[in-house]
Amino acid sequence: MIVSASYKTDIPAFFGDWFLNRLSAGWCRMVNPYGGQVHDIDLSPAAVDGFVFWTRNLGPFLPALDQVARYGFPFIVQMTVTGYPRVLERSVIDESRAVGQLRAVRNRYGPRVAVWRYDPIVLTSVTPSAWHIRSFARLAAALRGVVDEVVVSFLEPYRKTARNLDLAAGAGDFTWSLPDQAERQAMLARLAAIAGDHDLALTLCTQPALAGTAGIRPARCIDALRLSDVAGRPIDAPIKGNRPGCACHQSRDLGGYDSCPHGCVYCYAVSSRSAVRSRFERHDPNGPMLVPPRPVKVSP
Repeated sequence: MIVSASYKTDIPAFFGDWFLNRLSAGWCRMVNPYGGQVHDIDLSPAAVDGFVFWTRNLGPFLPALDQVARYGFPFIVQMTVTGYPRVLERSVIDESRAVGQLRAVRNRYGPRVAVWRYDPIVLTSVTPSAWHIRSFARLAAALRGVVDEVVVSFLEPYRKTARNLDLAAGAGDFTWSLPDQAERQAMLARLAAIAGDHDLALTLCTQPALAGTAGIRPARCIDALRLSDVAGRPIDAPIKGNRPGCACHQSRDLGGYDSCPHGCVYCYAVSSRSAVRSRFERHDPNGPMLVPPRPVKVSP
């Protein structure tokens, strides 16, 4: 079993102590966000083939990676670095720190461990297409020789995402828009060429309508083949994506929605800032769940 930690929240940035406590205990408890079912997840070396960590700030978790390695687990780090303005990302670390963290991972654990994510691509009046081309080129140059893959995707306008962007746009005096198919394809071709110039493979995360643009391959964010390279042994897992077009290998995710305080206004995993505050306050680093459910009030 491959364990994802986590595409629903930033465990390395905010919940590292909880993760290490659960790794020491050998299990954790998760609640299905859709059906409410409770599951215990075995985190023992016998059950886990490896971990995929997702983050915007790996700094607090860098010492924990040594502990994960001492347990004998291979791992991959999927790290998002976009360099967006503060009106879009309220509390994300600056890009130079993020690049430095990726470089530290590469130097300590090897060239296949870290993957750069430049996603989602958000088109706004402060981040138009030309801005993205310049920003991506600058970051690709900084990450040449540090990573070998960059994952991209365009913003998906889920209802809560559109609502949060509208609120942020009103407060921050900007506008946002969705590029049409032709603009997306043109941007992808430009980004792929820039990536190639810096020895990076550009892959596309779960947007099948754009598949094949400029020869770009689908991303496999949960990647048993990359994890096998890191582990030095084969790791087998079936392809089982989370949504149509997803090419990921099968995994179990440890995270929970509405729990990441980074404040990225385009985040698909956050319904509102108040929901995040409420859930984050209930986090217990010594508890079996990342965030325990809210107690149910019983009428007398």
